Amino acid sequence: MLRESKSRQRTDRQETDGPSPGPGGGRAALVERVAGWSVRHRALAIVGWFALVVVAVLASAVIPGEMASSTDPGGSGRAERVLDAQQKYPRPQENVLVQARTPDAAGRFTRSPELRRATEDLVAALRRTPGAVTAVRSSLERDGSRLVSKDGRSGLVTFEVAGPDERTAEHYDAATEAVRAVQARHPGVRLAQAGDRSLSSVVDEGIKDDFKRAEFFSLPLTVVILLVVFGSLIAAAIPLLLAATTVVGTFGFLQVLAHWVPVNSATSSMVLLIGVAVGVDYSLFHLRRAREERAAGHGVAEALRTTARTSGRVVVVSGLTVMLCLGGLLLTGLDNFKGLTTGAVLVVGVAMVGSVTVLPALLALLGHRVDKARIPWVGRRRTAADRSRVWAAVARAVVRRPLVWGGSAALALLLLALPALGMRLQDAAVTDSLSRSVPTVDAAARMQEAFPGTPAPARVVIWGKDPDAVAAPAVRKAVESLHGRAAASGGALNEPISTARVGRALVVRVPLASFGTDETANRALETLRERTLPAALGDLPGIDYAVSGKTAFAYDFTQRVTDRTPYVFAFVLVLAFVLLVVAFRSPAVALVSIVLNLLSLGAAYGVLTWVFQDGHLSSALGFTSYGGVVGWLPLFMFVILFGLSMDYHIFVLSRIRERRLAGAQLREAVVGGVASGAGVVTSAAVIMTAAFSVFVVLSAIEYKMMGVGLAVAVLIDATLVRGVLLPAAITLLGRTAFPGLTPGERSPRPRRAGR
Repeated sequence: MLRESKSRQRTDRQETDGPSPGPGGGRAALVERVAGWSVRHRALAIVGWFALVVVAVLASAVIPGEMASSTDPGGSGRAERVLDAQQKYPRPQENVLVQARTPDAAGRFTRSPELRRATEDLVAALRRTPGAVTAVRSSLERDGSRLVSKDGRSGLVTFEVAGPDERTAEHYDAATEAVRAVQARHPGVRLAQAGDRSLSSVVDEGIKDDFKRAEFFSLPLTVVILLVVFGSLIAAAIPLLLAATTVVGTFGFLQVLAHWVPVNSATSSMVLLIGVAVGVDYSLFHLRRAREERAAGHGVAEALRTTARTSGRVVVVSGLTVMLCLGGLLLTGLDNFKGLTTGAVLVVGVAMVGSVTVLPALLALLGHRVDKARIPWVGRRRTAADRSRVWAAVARAVVRRPLVWGGSAALALLLLALPALGMRLQDAAVTDSLSRSVPTVDAAARMQEAFPGTPAPARVVIWGKDPDAVAAPAVRKAVESLHGRAAASGGALNEPISTARVGRALVVRVPLASFGTDETANRALETLRERTLPAALGDLPGIDYAVSGKTAFAYDFTQRVTDRTPYVFAFVLVLAFVLLVVAFRSPAVALVSIVLNLLSLGAAYGVLTWVFQDGHLSSALGFTSYGGVVGWLPLFMFVILFGLSMDYHIFVLSRIRERRLAGAQLREAVVGGVASGAGVVTSAAVIMTAAFSVFVVLSAIEYKMMGVGLAVAVLIDATLVRGVLLPAAITLLGRTAFPGLTPGERSPRPRRAGR
């Protein structure tokens, strides 16, 4: 009893003292020292972490100033900068489609008294709204033939929502209510409204609903998976706590940075899902390693010391890799990516810091109690020491015939990647992103059929050095000539064309063949930019112009992404190679790692193209064939996946190298490393896949693409790549995989405190 008591006292002292010096008794690595401090000052570390989160949230609320706004690329950006300089913008234009609900002969606009009465009623109702609308035009006016569709079945009423800016929302609501009232009085007529304000509002609402839906599905899925993985309420709560505080703190810091960096709505969704994914991943790496060490008979302190030296190092290396790879997006020079990159880098960095500070403190505070509150049936003790029999058998088969298994897996990935050779980049229009069950989206689609391009026309911004240059007769004549040029464009440009004076600039709205972002819209935009406008305005001295609008922005954005993609790819590949060489001191392993990542990424591209561009499985995923892949997504997926896949890669490689350092033969080390790391990698991959799969249930087509692409890539990476290709490649490399290590070498054991 006395011997046991003294032994227990010695163990307690060791657990209180925390990590001791590193291998060989020398100075411990930085990660181990930080974790050691957190263990020794666990209360301070925990309180400090929560205080940091609170400070971040409070700072976002009290720091004054306007938020930074983004600037569009190319010609669309140039046009927007000119309008910004005027300190005013064109008034929002709304359009109301007037057509019979039953398309019969009597439904022709020019012959239907009912359609004419509805149009007259609508025009009168809009003009009666006190100061809410201006510039009301209809198909019944003297020059109203331009507001009658080519088939004669539909008419159009257009109006501008009056200012000032602070009353625009109020005036828009009044106008919309007037349209609804007229619709109620004429049930046999369809009045479908779509325009600048209505389309923007429906997109904003869709984004808010998507964000709520992502929260609703993501967190419960993560909780269920964690409960199954750990079988303990307390153990499962730790990753959730780290992920939740990481995301909340990041949102606070991001709101502060938003005063200098443009942050859009997509950033919030990405911060949430990446934060949950990496927060849970990093916690898993620590928790499973700590459990393994405790299952081997080590005390809590020694288990945490070993965890910091192994899994802690993996988290820091992989976290830095993710952050630096994400930085490659900044090479595009796009403001839209600046906020996204800032948010993603910030949430990964906060999760990484939390995993090596507050996480060791929490584990030290809980000690053996971390496994309490077991769940029946799934609450058996789980440790990383429980080698996966399935993955051990697979790895054993692979190392026996690495060329056959590795070649077969590589061939399978290449076959999956084949559809990507025909990938077409195409940004999403509103009607692609949202369902036609939304009234405004349905209105826009119907309006496109009757009056192509009208829901969101191109905006030609004209300006000159002289303040009154745009009022010159020559400019007015040139703008008027656009009507004839549109008629002669073969359908590339359409009516109604309208103009509005904005300060020293003139804004001309020109409907294109399509208000979307498909090939038809892009060709029409090129016609406007390269032929029509140079012919009409090119010879006017002192006059300049640029084209903006939804189609122009998407076109310029995709062009910029396409032009800068090679630079981003080169930056990420070189950076990843250098980081892996530094981490493993093996150029061969670094090169193989990059090739494996490219194979899994190519397979994800192929699946993305096959599903969304070619239309397979579209009904199951709730969308119609899109005809392309959103222009920015391949580049974004490359950067995100190249960074995130390093989590699993570095973890498995570290386990293999650890066994080589302990003196195991190469094949034995490969089998042991894959088998022992399978539980962590599989659990982390399931959680990350679940987090990314949430995107599939969102309404926007670009989110669905992102969900499918990222989820497929993670699954491939955690199974075929890490389970088959990686062990095959390491086996084929032989001694060049880990140069300087030969069988029989033993890694020095860390000295216990007090020895």
